[in-house]
Amino acid sequence: MQLAALLALVFLLCLAAFDWHQRRFWFLAGAVLACLVYQSARMLPYTGLWPEQAVSARQGQCSEDSRLSLMISNVLQDNRDSQAVLDRVGEYAPDLLLLIETNGWWAEAMAPLEEEYKEVVAQPQENKYGLLLFSRLDLIEPQVRRLVEEEVPSIHSGVRLPSGVEVVFYGLHPRPPEPKQDTEERDAELVLVGREAREVDVPAIVAGDLNDVAWSDTTRLFQELSGLLDPRIGRSLYSSYHAQWPILRWPIDHVFFSPDFTLLRMSRLEPVGSDHFPILVELCHQPANEGQSNSPDAEPEDQKEARETIEEGREAEKEE
Repeated sequence: MQLAALLALVFLLCLAAFDWHQRRFWFLAGAVLACLVYQSARMLPYTGLWPEQAVSARQGQCSEDSRLSLMISNVLQDNRDSQAVLDRVGEYAPDLLLLIETNGWWAEAMAPLEEEYKEVVAQPQENKYGLLLFSRLDLIEPQVRRLVEEEVPSIHSGVRLPSGVEVVFYGLHPRPPEPKQDTEERDAELVLVGREAREVDVPAIVAGDLNDVAWSDTTRLFQELSGLLDPRIGRSLYSSYHAQWPILRWPIDHVFFSPDFTLLRMSRLEPVGSDHFPILVELCHQPANEGQSNSPDAEPEDQKEARETIEEGREAEKEE
């Protein structure tokens, strides 16, 4: 989006600075325009001009016991505005709450939520990879896993809806790219979860700060491997980071779900003092609508790419 805006500005400058009758104008303006079209095409699926990948649920046609609301929030470990987080949770009352970058201070600050949430999975850490999961619903065999890196945990749990349907939930916060460290570990974790989500025989939800934009090659591969839907497609970007920089924002906090869910609501919530906005998603379990979604599917070359990605991630972890 930022590149497209800059290219549009450069194109206007070309119109003002060059003689339209000169060959160099047509060469430069044509090249800039081609790049602008390419960047805009990457954004197009995340607008209302594109078909919705996840089917919208019709109000009044979803029973209360088939509903599931989920809020995710990277609270920023050094942020101390815990009351803002508690206020958002109190305002929207999600069934599942995933808090990211939570250390011991945040675990203590969020303790009041235990009065409302009967199930808690706590993995506070001081390295900005801590996770807290609060649930009003019954959790089934919740566990903290370390799929690629020992210091980067993830949460895996079954969740029982009021209707009795079991759903599997994955809460993730893979390591972002850093100087002298590429994305191998992050990509490997996403691919591993994507393949697992495809193989489970119950509906799946994958959520968290994935440190990757919605249109990246890795996210595309994750969706094709998992078959999960991105509610952003056909709706909006819902850019969640950076909360304090309006010009520089990207969609890196995600919720993906199986095609037998329909979407009641997706919202970017008010800020909580973090560099991330919270994201709220409300779903309805309606298996009859499964065939109506535009579910992605993996090709043989995607499976090969997935194997290579996992191998590269594990090799990168060994080298550290």
